[in-house]
Amino acid sequence: MRSRSLTHVLAASTLAALVPAFAPGSASAAENPLQQYIEQRPSWHRCDSDSPASFQCATIKVPLDYDRPDGKKIGLAISRLKTSTPAERRGVLLVNPGGPGGSGLSMPFGLAGELPSSVKKKYDLIGFDPRGVGRSSPVGCGLSAKEQNWERPYRAEKFAKDVKWARTVAEKCDTKQGDRLRHITTRNTARDMDVMRAVLGQKKISYLGYSYGTYLGAVYTQMFPRHADRFILDSSVDPARIWRGMIQIWAEGAEPAFTRWSEWTAQRHATYKLGKTPKAVRKTFWDLVARADRKPIELDGQKLTGDDIRSGSRAAFFSVREGAEGIAKLKKAADRGPSRTAEPKAPSRTGQPSFGRATPDDNGTAAFWSVVCADTGAWPRDPEGYRADAVRAKKEYPLYGDFGSTIKPCAFWKKEGSEPATTIDNEVGALVLQNEWDSQTPLASGRGMHRAMKGSRMVTVAGGEGHGIYGSKSCADKTATSYLTTGRLPEQDLTCRTSAAQRERGFNKLPLPTPPGLPGLTDRF
Repeated sequence: MRSRSLTHVLAASTLAALVPAFAPGSASAAENPLQQYIEQRPSWHRCDSDSPASFQCATIKVPLDYDRPDGKKIGLAISRLKTSTPAERRGVLLVNPGGPGGSGLSMPFGLAGELPSSVKKKYDLIGFDPRGVGRSSPVGCGLSAKEQNWERPYRAEKFAKDVKWARTVAEKCDTKQGDRLRHITTRNTARDMDVMRAVLGQKKISYLGYSYGTYLGAVYTQMFPRHADRFILDSSVDPARIWRGMIQIWAEGAEPAFTRWSEWTAQRHATYKLGKTPKAVRKTFWDLVARADRKPIELDGQKLTGDDIRSGSRAAFFSVREGAEGIAKLKKAADRGPSRTAEPKAPSRTGQPSFGRATPDDNGTAAFWSVVCADTGAWPRDPEGYRADAVRAKKEYPLYGDFGSTIKPCAFWKKEGSEPATTIDNEVGALVLQNEWDSQTPLASGRGMHRAMKGSRMVTVAGGEGHGIYGSKSCADKTATSYLTTGRLPEQDLTCRTSAAQRERGFNKLPLPTPPGLPGLTDRF
């Protein structure tokens, strides 16, 4: 996320702003090359038999290449839950769960139980699968489960294999998708959102985006500032660090989280038995890492190396209680030695509609690399540069630095024909929400979004843990609800504090959909 375009985003495409800010049918095809798309009438139907009849889905068409709107078309899956009170309806609230590669089609259904009634009275909740994801013309690269694992530590003796892996992923995606890959980008998804706006008959849209969805929302405000109404950017990506810098920021954020965790855990030695001082707690952790490097530690039927422990603990340390419980369990397993392999856990039901359609097994990963690699040309091309960065980062950020800086498939991604990255620099009003201890988009990342969105206000949840705020019963919820229902941003940036009771019982987690086939949100935005 370090790249910034030299060309102003509004000049990057002659078609980007051609979708009119009024209802379909108000301009001729001669005046607007996208007229055939905005004149669509969605055929709404029940999403699936497991969801209520009020939760409706449809598919619309959008151009694969917005510079050639008469060329190939792709399908875009959208969903809606209409307002419970039509007389109070203000418009539509588009929602996105992040990723890149996360399906948002079920989000209205999932968020309906979390958002206050005052918001649901004002808006139709609109979900969608971004292009290349889920039911929206999904991409796939034919990657094996092993090839999808990209949390790879730097080891001098295996770096050549990691370079081969990165090259293989890029080559497989190119073989499977070809020229299509350069069109699976955040800018084109923002254009798709504006087609959706016109198809839905709206002059403006409001928006609630989490994680990567914050960058998507920011790009929309940059490309279509006159079409943006009330935008909430929750747990934000830093637009100045797209995209390598946003992976590296995980290592930067992990070190202070590790320090905080060791201090908290030392105060509770009687409970966790990990050390009476922060120094002793940290020694316990690194001793476990070294021990697992010599011989993997068996935990719940899995053999964990020291690198596994480092990567798995990075996100856990942002939640002090979960981190302490996890390391205490690991220490007991190490002291106990090998045990009978645990029975595999049955998959949990999410309560989300299934929609009954299969996507490629690697769709989440394929869509992730498609966006992350095609959004910006700033990825270095020389593998030796990645090696040097990984060695340096591991010294500076021992917990995760080498994971974040080592070779990635984007080093070998084809860039021909791709657009430049989007520079976010506008005065559009928005509300930025940020937990102090967010593992995926650390506090510095949220502040970066706030700087770029000059018309925004920021609410920081001091002591807040977890990824995703609005709807989690956070102290920031009241401000967000007020903004969505009245349109008034706070007069100044705010900081609210979590209560002692909430800290003790733990933080609510939002039902953000997880990309299919991925282990969770610990390695995505």
